[in-house]
Amino acid sequence: MDNHPPVAPLDPALAVHTVGLVKRYGQVMALDGFDLSVRRGTVHGLLGPNGAGKTTAVRVLTTLTEADAGAAQIAGADLGSDRLEVRRRIGLAGQYAAVDEVLTGRQNLELFGRLFHLGRPRARTRATELLEQFALTDAADKGVGAYSGGMRRRLDLAASMILAPQVMFLDEPTTGLDPRGRAEVWEAVRALVGQGTTVLLTTQYLDEADQLADRITVIDQGRQIADGTPAELKRAVGGAQIEVTVADPAQLDAAEAACAAVSTLSPLVDRPRRRVVVPVEEQLGSLAAVAARLAEAGVAVEDVGLRRPTLDEVFLRLTGHRTDEEPELEEATR
Repeated sequence: MDNHPPVAPLDPALAVHTVGLVKRYGQVMALDGFDLSVRRGTVHGLLGPNGAGKTTAVRVLTTLTEADAGAAQIAGADLGSDRLEVRRRIGLAGQYAAVDEVLTGRQNLELFGRLFHLGRPRARTRATELLEQFALTDAADKGVGAYSGGMRRRLDLAASMILAPQVMFLDEPTTGLDPRGRAEVWEAVRALVGQGTTVLLTTQYLDEADQLADRITVIDQGRQIADGTPAELKRAVGGAQIEVTVADPAQLDAAEAACAAVSTLSPLVDRPRRRVVVPVEEQLGSLAAVAARLAEAGVAVEDVGLRRPTLDEVFLRLTGHRTDEEPELEEATR
């Protein structure tokens, strides 16, 4: 990015600011003019299906790869002209814990501290601080091989916090964890933000973004396609919606027609879940009309009712597909 001009002076409230990032892999455009603005002291979710550009964006912003065009600043440091300073101000934790299973939790953190040139006394002190911060004190002197998945991921987060980064990049940090492990990581993320760290979180779990993110950017095909708070994004698909789940997938088209008759917006059809969702304004009257049309068409229904929109519906309406569809480019470029 050295041949591209830096971003104009930024609002000091912004921790991450990108303008027009471009990254190509051969003939495939992984980032296609990607823009992002992240306010300090918040959790900012970056949502998109596999292959949308999430991990490529993180790799560029953490200096692991270089963009072909565009500009960015991270915690006030210019990504194009001062990559070393960017590295000093950030932390990165990926999908898989990078800790040594043979060592104890305390030994892992002390090792990371020494690798970051803290010196033995400061590394020992910092390890103790982080073990307490991430609720790992009781397991500090146990081998990491005996840790649960959630504990390992929390230890990995602690290791990435050795130098107390201003901005933490979390790339799908709860992938593969059970519900308890995910909840443990969520609490750790909240603790990070509570101490002033800005978190950029990439995830395919829409409930995770709903739980943690102050603001969400949706990325698809390498471009930002939506940005807002979870509540703002949900309002974009309407205040209320009718949701129909059919017993027989062959009757989805008939259910779609019944829903289309009561709304000016096109219904969303989620075929893997045998579900049709449509935003409505006149709630009870529309629900009664849909129920009548379904009965007339002989559609066997498992469930029908009024719902508030979720991020799943928002994502499906914005992108036309689900977050868990098969990967295209990105998995091959990590």
